[in-house]
Amino acid sequence: MLSEAERMSAAEEVFNRLEQTAAFLMADKVLMYHSLPDELSTHAFLKKWGQRKRFFLPRVNGVNLDILPYDESRLELGSFHIEEPTGIDTVDTDEIELIIVPAVAYDRRGNRLGRGKGFYDRLLSTAKATKIGVGYEFQLVDDIPAESHDVPVDYVITQTMTLRIK
Repeated sequence: MLSEAERMSAAEEVFNRLEQTAAFLMADKVLMYHSLPDELSTHAFLKKWGQRKRFFLPRVNGVNLDILPYDESRLELGSFHIEEPTGIDTVDTDEIELIIVPAVAYDRRGNRLGRGKGFYDRLLSTAKATKIGVGYEFQLVDDIPAESHDVPVDYVITQTMTLRIK
């Protein structure tokens, strides 16, 4: 229900906050997501920092996510109509220093509600990187029930706040 101008402004505000975090400033290898129309847009942020940081994007591989380098010229429509990187040059989660995590909603304990397939929970369960959830203010809710396999994020960033979980 947000206008295009409101969506763009929110993304700019959230990613300005992200740029001020020590986790982002210190990270060289960052796993992002290539946003869908209903998600906080990552497209301008990827372009802005693409020459200064080494960005990676996930690609669905069965029930898991592969991690590949971001190259705008090597994207193709993949699973769930998400643009995904092509190629075979996957990297291990151990190489990633920061993960920017999408979600439908977050709570103040870092729990997240994804799209229900568990892709990110499987990926995050093996990652040592700092995990930052980004979203619109209305995506921060009071409580999300968590199960044992759910992996919380370390921070949640919205247009008006940076919430440190741990």
